[in-house]
Amino acid sequence: MSAALHPMPARGIAAAPGLRDRRSNPLREGALIAGRDLLHQVREPWGVVFGLAFNIMLILLFAFLFGGAIEVPGGGDYIAYLLPGMFALAMLFGLETTMTAMSEDAQRGITDRFRSLPISSASVALGRAIADLGNSMLNLAVLMLGGLLIGWRPTTGPAEIALGVLLLLWLRFALLWVGIFLGLRFRGTGATTAVQVLVWPVGFLSTVFVSAETMPGWLGVIAEWNPVSATATAARELFGNPTGVTSGWLAEHAVLAASVWPLVIAFVFVPLAAVAYRRLRR
Repeated sequence: MSAALHPMPARGIAAAPGLRDRRSNPLREGALIAGRDLLHQVREPWGVVFGLAFNIMLILLFAFLFGGAIEVPGGGDYIAYLLPGMFALAMLFGLETTMTAMSEDAQRGITDRFRSLPISSASVALGRAIADLGNSMLNLAVLMLGGLLIGWRPTTGPAEIALGVLLLLWLRFALLWVGIFLGLRFRGTGATTAVQVLVWPVGFLSTVFVSAETMPGWLGVIAEWNPVSATATAARELFGNPTGVTSGWLAEHAVLAASVWPLVIAFVFVPLAAVAYRRLRR
């Protein structure tokens, strides 16, 4: 356990100038707590490593085992279609990691310790979000490098590529608040397992692996309006890869949809996470 959690207030986070001063600065306090979370992940990196290995395994599985049997509507190479979708899926799969971390801190009394300090009530959740977003950036960079090694290539300019990356991280930032809320509201291994199970249908009922145009009509509509699908399609468009969309609203407005969906998610779950934190009891 790091010094940030030492019970004596004269050490670790409690001793930092930003936390001794009763004039709260949520950004500075959040950055300090994010440092504590990142340090903990450096000391116990296996969750991050296994999560990254799992995403790489999915890429290799679908690209080389199933890819030869999948056609992309509108034409194009399947690996070029798959990789941006896998980037979006990786942003979703981090949700249960955030939930687990928040739930464990609450169960072990760490969150209560933070609540007893003269810091903003937003600092703990903000610190968690900053730390997990940093991990997501590293995860995305490794996945993109792996994609380049197996033949994926973005064909647009730096500005479009940068916007595609920002939209992926924007989705991740919004989903972080879903994980923070669930971690504060529901505790125990049963709740974590339930969320892990539910993430799979959301991820697979999208256009990550196949186009919505190849699905039955009603199923295609659901997949097309999945926030993960919007980000995946926008990323494909911005990276210059096949989108698998030849008609419909998403074909013309993928970037708009990928910008609005995370905003809606954050608008709903940031206040819910704030309420759950204020009502938290051991």
